[in-house]
Amino acid sequence: MNGSLSSYLIIFFGSLFGCLFLTPMALNLALKKEIFDIPGGHKSHSSPIPYLGGVAIVTAFSLVVLCATTFGSLPAGSGQLNIIVGLALLLAFIGLIDDLRTISPVIKFLVQIFCALCICLAGDGVSIFEIEFIDWAITFLWVVGITNSFNLLDNMDGLAAGLAGIVSFTFFCIAATNDQFLVASLAVALSGCAFGFLKKNSFPAAIYMGDGGSLFLGFLISYLGLKLRFESPVSRSFLVPITACAIPILDTTVVFFSRLWHRRSPFLGGKDHISHRLVSRGYSILGAVRKIYVFALVVGFVSFFITEVNALLAAIMVATVWIVVTSVAVFAWKTPTSYD
Repeated sequence: MNGSLSSYLIIFFGSLFGCLFLTPMALNLALKKEIFDIPGGHKSHSSPIPYLGGVAIVTAFSLVVLCATTFGSLPAGSGQLNIIVGLALLLAFIGLIDDLRTISPVIKFLVQIFCALCICLAGDGVSIFEIEFIDWAITFLWVVGITNSFNLLDNMDGLAAGLAGIVSFTFFCIAATNDQFLVASLAVALSGCAFGFLKKNSFPAAIYMGDGGSLFLGFLISYLGLKLRFESPVSRSFLVPITACAIPILDTTVVFFSRLWHRRSPFLGGKDHISHRLVSRGYSILGAVRKIYVFALVVGFVSFFITEVNALLAAIMVATVWIVVTSVAVFAWKTPTSYD
């Protein structure tokens, strides 16, 4: 392992405590400037909740990366690092504008497509078929899909932040075990920010991250998934990040096809997410979120062990996970839901 345990611990706790410190500041600023998420329609909360939590997440992550490059933990001046952080900040900025003024979903999609294009041009896209057009198409689908899935997951207190923390920590474990110091460092920093934000974002939430935070988290997770490397066939390597992101993928798939089935735009909000469906089954908000956390932790453990076991056992584990995921999708589909 090129990165020492102490380096990872410093990065993790630096981002964790940084977000713990900055989130109350973002909360106070939102209260002072009256920047709220107003309840109504498909939204679950009954009273205005301050936004700007994403500002705390982005700032904490950026400061930790800056300190790590300045003091030598991460390669200063790395073109790869500069590109990814710059693109993530661009998406965070677009998300923040949407939080404050509301912008067209088309604009957000175009910016995400631009970010995916930059990843391909930088040579960081997938290389499964070694046919540029197909590999680029898969990269675009992955980056835009995962980025939006975390954006959609921000529908219940603590859900998006908790899942982002679990998925990024899974990526950290895989990358650190396989001597990918840069990927492991970015993943553990992201995990620390997400877990730190939960103190004020868990039910009942005092502050929301908004699109400025969820797009930032989703994009970085999509990128880190692309960069994971370990000893295995390419096809198996590609299955690991997909499996680690099983819950965001499941939720987005159920929501997308459910809205099409009901002849409703996929871009409009609604109480049709997995979390809402669990609540409609009688679980409390906190209970629903915790059940999803547990599922995510199990999937995370499986994703890690896929990289450590032989091909046959890995295939069995992947098949089992996706059979369970498919069953959950069917269960969710049959659960009554609403859009108001």
